[in-house]
Amino acid sequence: MAQAIKVPHPLSILMAVIVLAALATWLVPAGKYDTLSYVEKTFTLNKNGKDVTVPFTQKTLDSLHIQASVSAFEQGSIRKPVSVPGSYHKLDKNAQGIVNIIEAPIKGIYDTIDIILFVLLIGGFIQVFNTTGAMEQGLKQLAVRMQGREGWLIIIITFLLSFGGASYGMAEEGFAFYPVLVPLFLAAGYDLLLPVAVIFGGTQLGTLSSFSNPFSTIIASNASGINWTDGFNGRLLMFVVSTVIYIGFLVRYAQRVKRNPAASLVYRTDGNVQSPFPAFGTGSAEGTSSKKNILLLILFFLAFAVMITGVVKWSWWLLEMSAVFVVAAVLIAIIQRMPQKLFIDTFIKGAEGLLSVAFIIGAARGVTAILNSGNISDSIVYYATQLISGLPSSVFIVILLLLFCVFTLFISSTSGMAVVTMPIIGALALAAHVPGREIVNSYLYGMGIMGMITPTGLLLPSLALVGISFKTWWRFIWPILAVLLVVCVAFLLIGIQL
Repeated sequence: MAQAIKVPHPLSILMAVIVLAALATWLVPAGKYDTLSYVEKTFTLNKNGKDVTVPFTQKTLDSLHIQASVSAFEQGSIRKPVSVPGSYHKLDKNAQGIVNIIEAPIKGIYDTIDIILFVLLIGGFIQVFNTTGAMEQGLKQLAVRMQGREGWLIIIITFLLSFGGASYGMAEEGFAFYPVLVPLFLAAGYDLLLPVAVIFGGTQLGTLSSFSNPFSTIIASNASGINWTDGFNGRLLMFVVSTVIYIGFLVRYAQRVKRNPAASLVYRTDGNVQSPFPAFGTGSAEGTSSKKNILLLILFFLAFAVMITGVVKWSWWLLEMSAVFVVAAVLIAIIQRMPQKLFIDTFIKGAEGLLSVAFIIGAARGVTAILNSGNISDSIVYYATQLISGLPSSVFIVILLLLFCVFTLFISSTSGMAVVTMPIIGALALAAHVPGREIVNSYLYGMGIMGMITPTGLLLPSLALVGISFKTWWRFIWPILAVLLVVCVAFLLIGIQL
């Protein structure tokens, strides 16, 4: 039997990262770019820490050397403050100490309370649904019908989640799928690594090839002053190529584990990890009519369909998405004729089961809080851009890709990265004779690759949901990332010649 190797808890890893971020505030000079914000047909320029109202015109943007158009702000494509090129200025050092380190994860929880509530409410919904036993019967039937063809489940689901990430920025929504896919994949003879690889890996892979993602491609393109459709065909090709490569790795690994469970990286690295989700639900289906089971299953999957439709068509976000699962849980309780007290107790129990994940999400954002409070986020961007200015275009674009990989360790938000870096780097690209679309692509590729392993994103919460370690994930993902990095470099070098 493989012996479990003790690895730090995700919260311990994040606290270590917070300490390192705080140490960086003592070493990296503090500084900040001026920023331009838009509120109700008004531009506000934050210059040297003071807000000044400036005309809401294209002339204002041109005078500040911001390549974006007025319509990008007016239509809501750019909502966060945009960095002003050439405005970087040093600030007095605001080194973060012990008190700041202690407060950082708490600030992170404040900043991510919408995501945390979404996760907790999903936990309550899943717990209520599991007590019906409907999923137990449904998974048993699906496992029997798909026997010998489970590989198609991996291919289809990974493709759909990657498409969701590339098309509309699917990310946090993936948390909702673990309670469904973990039991299903375990029943098929796979291990706990595969659900993370399919759900987290699939949605994160979509970031790399975001052909229409409003939270990355559209914001970054607008901030760079180009049309987001410029480079669309290339990104669509990257979506196909990267997804085929990734799915190929997944299927190969899954088949190896199915043939020999001892070959599982989870087993070899973490030992016998118990699934946090029961193999076939927690409830019993005895006494439940098949018609009621079908109705409950329809309601279950309808909740996800409504959530996805709302995000894509009606611009829903976490508030509306959370409400969908609350309503669905109540409807399940009504169909089951569940007593009020039992329903509330069951719902709360489900939320309690995901509290550790909630704390991990908050702690991850605490890293950003430390960097922002220490005023070094902009400094990191400034000094990095100084290194690449004046380089030949081919060298410029490759180093830029690597810089975005580094930046992702500090800024895991795609929209946040876009508004901080694109106005600055977009201006450098003109001097380096690099097409704007390739600047956006280097940003997408860098965030897509590094997002697979950065502790400040959604990786650690995803690993915590299934109970496996970062070491296990690293052993699985690094060969894939090496291949994807080579593919991305090739695409960029070809792209600057077109």
